[in-house]
Amino acid sequence: MNISNISNSSNASMLSTANNSLTSSNVDKLANSAKNISSESSEQELKQVIKDFESYFVEQILKEMKKTFTNDESEDKSMSQYKDMFMDKTIELLADEVVDQIGENYTNQLYEQMKRNYDIK
Repeated sequence: MNISNISNSSNASMLSTANNSLTSSNVDKLANSAKNISSESSEQELKQVIKDFESYFVEQILKEMKKTFTNDESEDKSMSQYKDMFMDKTIELLADEVVDQIGENYTNQLYEQMKRNYDIK
């Protein structure tokens, strides 16, 4: 094993760990924001939690779709992980845009439902 293989292996490991941490962090952030909803929550707070949930949901759908289109096994593993991290961030931003652009009806339906569930006036 030469020094470049060690370097690529450690880079791949660090990238994998960083990517898993980001995903876990996003889920934790979403769960924590949902836990903070109560009958005293403002309309803005409630809509932000809903948009965060919608965005995460759309992001997961887009990531699953990406898997069906990309499967280049000849690609260098470390480069593949760099590409995956870039794509994941791009998908996250795209999901936010999709929710902002076309998610308003769904957001409003979820908002009304959560208002009833939390007895928010």
